Amino acid sequence: MASESSFDVVSKVDRQEVDNALNQAAKEIAQRYDFKGVGASIAWSGESVLMVANSSERVLAVLDVFQSKLIKRGISLKSLDTGDGEPKPSGKEYRLAASIKEGLSTEVAKQLAKLVRDEGPKGVKTQIQGDELRVSAKSRDDLQAVIALMKGADVDAALQFTNYR
Repeated sequence: MASESSFDVVSKVDRQEVDNALNQAAKEIAQRYDFKGVGASIAWSGESVLMVANSSERVLAVLDVFQSKLIKRGISLKSLDTGDGEPKPSGKEYRLAASIKEGLSTEVAKQLAKLVRDEGPKGVKTQIQGDELRVSAKSRDDLQAVIALMKGADVDAALQFTNYR
């Protein structure tokens, strides 16, 4: 009799890679000609990333530089939450705060569980455990089908598949 196989669906971000991307973006912003004299900067502000410049277009350009550095480091942009994405005026400058999303939210976990229930192979079970989702089945082929299904799903999280047993 075959035992149960399982894997976990998580959404984790390597903080060191995010920090490296932020440092690269800060260095590029300090050196680029189009950012000279506009007060453009990017830095950590607690748990979020704060981008500052003297116009909203420049803040969005700083965000674009940061996003390109994240992509080069293999970090999904789905893990970057900029709120509504519009820079807010603050005195003579514009600011945009972005946070790094970690862990599956309950809504996303429920959405994935429903997707597996509706479209996945029969006999596959899902279980929400805190900020991760455990998927188990008797057949490893069924689990592979579920992974393919989840990779094609349109969810607002950077999914990773771990603890494949």
